[in-house]
Amino acid sequence: MHRVGQFVAHVRARVEPEEAALVHRILPPRAVALFDAMPVADRRHGLDVAEKLMGGGHDDPDLLAAALLHDAAKGHRMRLWHRVGGVLLDALVPAVLRRLASDDPRSWRHGFHLYLHHEALSADLAVEAGCSPRAGGFIRGTVSDVDDSLLRALRQADDAS
Repeated sequence: MHRVGQFVAHVRARVEPEEAALVHRILPPRAVALFDAMPVADRRHGLDVAEKLMGGGHDDPDLLAAALLHDAAKGHRMRLWHRVGGVLLDALVPAVLRRLASDDPRSWRHGFHLYLHHEALSADLAVEAGCSPRAGGFIRGTVSDVDDSLLRALRQADDAS
């Protein structure tokens, strides 16, 4: 049921103009442009994750930047059917998903590659756009022991959104 809710939220996603102020407070200017270039469903999801973190008392700027940009690499090349297929294949036959994935951006199978590797790709994009390496580490899932509890909070907020 959670995945059905995610699907409905994806299709109905909207980002309100007043939410842009939050994005501008958290992200450096080039990262705001990266956020703005994301599909609306990914922007909505990033805002939902950041809002869950803030609602839980988290105000670390790198953590919030990671929340907003953790899906930046999915972009417009990862279609909805890649997302649905990726979730199903990953749960049922992950080896097939890995065989289908292609790192060739011209291939119809590239969306599956993005599904599998979006964390590292998103982290690289965020750092290139001016976010800190620490924010990139949150996106990648590679943080110091000191930040481990924050990474767990990010993953929980992501899973809940």
